[in-house]
Amino acid sequence: PWRCLRRESLSFFFSREIKDGREKQIWYLKISKLALAFAIIHSKPPGKSSKEYTEYLAKTVSEQDFGWKWKVEVLEAEVLRLRQELLLNRISPRFCLENRKQDTSAETLLGQEPVNPVTYSSQLEDSGCDVCNDSAFDSLGIASDFHQSEHNVNTSKHWLERVPPLNFCHSSKEQSLTAPVHFLQRLLEIRKLSEGGILQADFSELENDSFTICSSVSQLLDGLTIFYNSPKFPSPSFLTEGVNVLISLITDTKLSNHVLKKCFKKMEEFKKNLIQIILRNRSVNRFQALNTVSEMLGLLGRNNILRNSLISLLLSEVRQFAEQLLQAHQVQSVYDITQYENMFLLCMILEQLLQNETEESNISSSDYGGEEKIKFLKNLDQIILHLSDEFPLFSLYLWRVSVLLNSGPMQID
Repeated sequence: PWRCLRRESLSFFFSREIKDGREKQIWYLKISKLALAFAIIHSKPPGKSSKEYTEYLAKTVSEQDFGWKWKVEVLEAEVLRLRQELLLNRISPRFCLENRKQDTSAETLLGQEPVNPVTYSSQLEDSGCDVCNDSAFDSLGIASDFHQSEHNVNTSKHWLERVPPLNFCHSSKEQSLTAPVHFLQRLLEIRKLSEGGILQADFSELENDSFTICSSVSQLLDGLTIFYNSPKFPSPSFLTEGVNVLISLITDTKLSNHVLKKCFKKMEEFKKNLIQIILRNRSVNRFQALNTVSEMLGLLGRNNILRNSLISLLLSEVRQFAEQLLQAHQVQSVYDITQYENMFLLCMILEQLLQNETEESNISSSDYGGEEKIKFLKNLDQIILHLSDEFPLFSLYLWRVSVLLNSGPMQID
């Protein structure tokens, strides 16, 4: 009993101390606010009311805070740039050494005028990654070979001119894409040169600096999301470059493992954002923009790991909408016609991904989709039966997806 009493006494004592400490903090805060109010009243210039002077001071402080935030962002970007340079130097010292000597020795090595870094803000088309035309996205699920020309020994004399230095002069919106794009382009270039035997590279360094690769890929995905949220046509060339670099990364046999291992959650977030962009767009002239986003999703499906998770995401969205549509149909309530129209894009992407999965992997479609596939197929026949008269096209898509999910392995001779 004495021990229990002592324990309760100590507990009461400490709780009382904590409570007293909090009360003192609240009291000091009130006194500070009161002192600040008196100071503002006494120091206000003649001809201004206390309210006007307070608003002026608040505006001044907020502007200073914005200035500091901007300086912090600039310094963080510079730190990331230096980390990128350091990582590239660790992977391939020769590559970085030759790029540092670009301005002084490129003319001797290449027999051409040295590359001027300042001009890269207006010469993104020659930025180290083959760039397709602004509107040259292939049909859904089938992407262009962004690096068509193969390197050989002779190309070692001109590979320097294809890779821009990490020096940019762009607007903030463009910078959100160009900064990570240039770093990743150089990484891809090192990969190609090392694969051709032109350059030695140690890509195990990527494991030792996951922050740099994650930050760069995250910046690229965030930049793409910004542009897909408010697209402009024709698409700017640096947006096309960003797409090309991303697809090259996730389809490269060596680099994709590093990227997905470190940035899988970010890639998942990016896919979810793209799906929501499609579903939530209510603009009258939205279909050109939505087609671009759907093509991006199809391109992401070129990576097997991303494809499987994307199929699960799409199955979930289509299933939920089908259930909502059935409920609205049964009670004769109004349904969202815009979302109904946008849902067809998701159905087309899903069908294409399932077809690609079956054709490329030569396995049964029942081996992927997991829990979402089971949920999708459950009661699907009843949903199709009830919706087929009122929504024949949507019901047809549901049936086609179900056939692909239930299909056996493709027989390849």
